[in-house]
Amino acid sequence: MKSVLITGTNRGIGLGLVKSLLASKNVPQRIIATCRKPAEAKELQEISEKNSNVHIVQFDLNDFQSYPSLSENVKHLVGDDGLNVLINNAGIAGKFLKIGYLKADAMLECFKINTVAPTILTKEFIPLLKQAANKNSNEPLGAKRAAVINITSILGSIASNDAGGYYPYRCSKSALNAATKSLCLDLKDYKILVACIHPGWVKTDMGGAKAPLEVSSSCESLVKTISNLSQDHNGAFLNYDGEPLPW
Repeated sequence: MKSVLITGTNRGIGLGLVKSLLASKNVPQRIIATCRKPAEAKELQEISEKNSNVHIVQFDLNDFQSYPSLSENVKHLVGDDGLNVLINNAGIAGKFLKIGYLKADAMLECFKINTVAPTILTKEFIPLLKQAANKNSNEPLGAKRAAVINITSILGSIASNDAGGYYPYRCSKSALNAATKSLCLDLKDYKILVACIHPGWVKTDMGGAKAPLEVSSSCESLVKTISNLSQDHNGAFLNYDGEPLPW
C-alpha cells in the first residue's frame, strides 16, 4: 500500500489505524489522516511531526460540498500513483434507543454519517482509486492495488440481531453493508476491491470501558486483515481477524 486515507483519525479506531500502519512491516509511503478539528487532535499532531509520511487533512463528513476539495487535496499528495486504500472509518453511535423512545432525527443523523457519507466519499474517490488500480495492474485484487474498506459493525448484522433496539446505529450499519455489496459489483471492472469490516467491541469513547478489546489489538489485526484481502473477500462482511460474519 503506497497510500492510505483514513477518516476520523483524531481518536479511537482511526488513530489506532494510523499507529498500526506505522508499526506494520510495510509502512505506507503516505498515510492521509482526516479529522474535523486537527488543532484539537494533539496525539495525531505529535505523530505527524515525528513521521513525514503522515499527512493531516481537515475534513468534516457533514459538509458534502467539501468532498471534491478533499479529493483534490489528496490528488496533490498522491500524484500519479493514485490512492491505494480508502478506509471509511468515521462514524457515530447515536443512542441505544428502544422503539418507544425512537425519534426520526436520531435515525437520520446516523444514516447521514454512517451510510450516506462513506458511500458518497467513495464515489468521489473513484478516479484516484482507478488510477492506483491501473498503476498497480501487476498486483492481484486487494490493498496493494486498490481497495475501499468500510468500517462497519456486527450490530449491522440482521442474522445476528437477537436483542432488538439500537435502531439508528443498527440500521445505518446494515445499510452501509448493503452499500458495500453494491460498490463491490459496481467497481469490479475497475479492479477495486470493496469490503466491510467489524473492528470488534473495542475500548473507545463509542465502545465504552466494558469492551474486551484494546484499540491496539483491534487495529493491529485490522491492518493484517486489510493487507491480506484478495478476490475471495470482494464484497465480504468480515470480522477484524478476517473471519466472515453473517449478514
